[in-house]
Amino acid sequence: MSVSSVLPAYQVGKAYKTKQVFRYGENSVGDPQLYQVLQDHTSAAEWTPDTAVSLYKAIGVTSGGYPEWVQPLGASDAYNTGDIVSYNGTLYQSTIDANVWAPDAYPAGWTEYTA
Repeated sequence: MSVSSVLPAYQVGKAYKTKQVFRYGENSVGDPQLYQVLQDHTSAAEWTPDTAVSLYKAIGVTSGGYPEWVQPLGASDAYNTGDIVSYNGTLYQSTIDANVWAPDAYPAGWTEYTA
């Protein structure tokens, strides 16, 4: 069973909270596409996750269950101290709040993480 299959499917009319994760549609390899909520809201049919970029961010998850690093759009989805991500096959943990830089762009904001 894949990690994504245990996450709930997107629902219209549902109250979503910031940082929640759900599945909607498929990614380029045919697996369920995961999305993270960027701001609290109640979903609507005209605000689908693949089009409402101010509400949702497409994300990926490693086979170990760690999120793939995605460029934050701003403060609403920046990484905070302790957040763990996979970047180019290596796990990193953010050492600062409001971290919007990739581990290779600002190494001082990240430390390698061993699971």
